Amino acid sequence: MTRTLLVLGLTLAAALPAKADIIHKIQSSVQLTVDGAASQASRIGSTLSVSGSNVTLDTVPVLGSLTPGDAVGYTPGDYSITTPGDAFSYSESFIEGDATPSTTTVSSGVIPSLPMLGNTTTSSGGVAGSLAGTIASDGAMTITAGGAGTTATGQVVLSIEVE
Repeated sequence: MTRTLLVLGLTLAAALPAKADIIHKIQSSVQLTVDGAASQASRIGSTLSVSGSNVTLDTVPVLGSLTPGDAVGYTPGDYSITTPGDAFSYSESFIEGDATPSTTTVSSGVIPSLPMLGNTTTSSGGVAGSLAGTIASDGAMTITAGGAGTTATGQVVLSIEVE
């Protein structure tokens, strides 16, 4: 009888299921990016500079008046040599500043006309074109390149954990 209980106990123990946890994870993602257009512009002002030696100012150089939408303008000065025959030096420089720009508007995410000023940095925007990305249920990834200024990134992570 003892032997029968031992065989029966071993048989039942062998038939019990083993405890094992299995965790299966699938994570997938597609990121599509289209760069936007950008412009950074800074106005520069008008400047007038005059210097010299052994010169006489006959007519004063003049900056024009600033009016909306127009640049300043400039009228040069008239000079003569103070002591004829002696050395002289003369320098006059003028930098035309920016006119007052019109305002910019955004229509459907686009600025149709960007300002061009004395100091301007402009970046063109991306063109989505045929930009696309899909991940099928079996993990197969399809990424289609877009136009300039676009980025497509796809990722599938499969993990199996047995405890």
